[in-house]
Amino acid sequence: MQAELVVIGAGPAGLAASLAASARGARVVLIDAATETGGQFYRQPAAGLGAGRPEALHHQWRTWERLRDGLAASAVRVLTDHHVWCVERASGGFTVHALLGPEQEQPAETHARAVLLATGGYEHVLPFPGWTLPGVVTAGGAQAMLKGQLVVPGHRAVVAGTGPLLLPVATGLAAAGVEVAALVESTGPGRLARHARALTGKLPEGAGHAARLLRHRVPVLTRHTVVRAHGDTRLTGVTVAALDTAGRVRPGTERQVPCDTLAVGHGMLPHTDLAEGLGCGLDGLAVAVDAEQRTDVPGVWAAGESTGIGGAALALAEGHIAGCSAAAHLRGTVPGPAPAAFKARTKLRSSAAALDAAYAPPAHWPEQVTDDTVVCRCEEVTAGAVRDALDLGAGDERTVKLLTRAGMGWCQGRMCQTAVAGLTGCPPAPSRRSFARPVPLGVLARHHTQEELS
Repeated sequence: MQAELVVIGAGPAGLAASLAASARGARVVLIDAATETGGQFYRQPAAGLGAGRPEALHHQWRTWERLRDGLAASAVRVLTDHHVWCVERASGGFTVHALLGPEQEQPAETHARAVLLATGGYEHVLPFPGWTLPGVVTAGGAQAMLKGQLVVPGHRAVVAGTGPLLLPVATGLAAAGVEVAALVESTGPGRLARHARALTGKLPEGAGHAARLLRHRVPVLTRHTVVRAHGDTRLTGVTVAALDTAGRVRPGTERQVPCDTLAVGHGMLPHTDLAEGLGCGLDGLAVAVDAEQRTDVPGVWAAGESTGIGGAALALAEGHIAGCSAAAHLRGTVPGPAPAAFKARTKLRSSAAALDAAYAPPAHWPEQVTDDTVVCRCEEVTAGAVRDALDLGAGDERTVKLLTRAGMGWCQGRMCQTAVAGLTGCPPAPSRRSFARPVPLGVLARHHTQEELS
């Protein structure tokens, strides 16, 4: 398939970028791995479930309706169920390689003059004793079950970790009839107060969640953490404890909370696999972009969570700017003025930076990870094995990986990389994965044969 611009990712950033570029005359193909557009933020219940009021599950529903209706009325070609595993630079542009459908075995290619990466982010979860028990899910996973399948993960839940995602997860579960036994947030109110000025725009949303928590009588434990999950064949409860100002567990504050579900998360991390494969530069763990959302690789733009975690509103602003810029590049013109989007982006980036600083995981979380705690779930590598590797002289993630196989499994370190880094005392580093997802050997063989023939 041929296009002028391929947008990868149909969440807020990808939708805004596609609409902006198409409105300015670019031939756009929008690709996403899901069966429907909307991404994680605008995830919809399957049509067959017959949801009567899907808007009750969503924040900013009217914005989604405008995006959905705008996409339907546009000339954007939408390709769902396309799992992109690689983007190659080719003569005159780029080739996007994808795998089709749930089996992900049939290859597909799309050729374009330019690429816009709106690949989003993924959840960050730090290990603790018992975190592999059935009944322990990520906070975003619990939300996805509710939004996408109209099901709840259990009857009595604890929502724990840190970050703004915990609030809508707790209120959503409570509204769906789940007894939320506690919202356990490791950040204290004082830390948020220090960033109050930058977070002014978030106050109405936060106040709304707080009112719903109060209405559902959800206990909120700030500056607390889950130190252990209990159960034999599945989760039966958790132990929570208070944290001191340095982020250490305060002795004698432990208490057990019975529950059959623990929804836990410690923020989000940017998806940068495709950008790294193209050779795009990074700013920390995010894709580096300029004022027009251009990467340092000509013909490649990036927007949304892949350029830094900031939420849906920021992703919409960045996507609009990127789409305008990409269309102008393809047409050989100057990007049209988008002062509102630039102004919104500046304000929202300030709020995102404040949230990131306020909602940092407890500094001393590795002290609570026992040696028998599984850190790398794919390869079943324990914290004790990681610490043994340090005793053998390993001083970074790569050496630990070579000695223990941590990060060599199906997820390629997406779940355990930051945990291994924390246990080694090293800051998280870019992953440098060759492919964005596992690829069948037959697909790679056919691709290699085609390259040889060409």
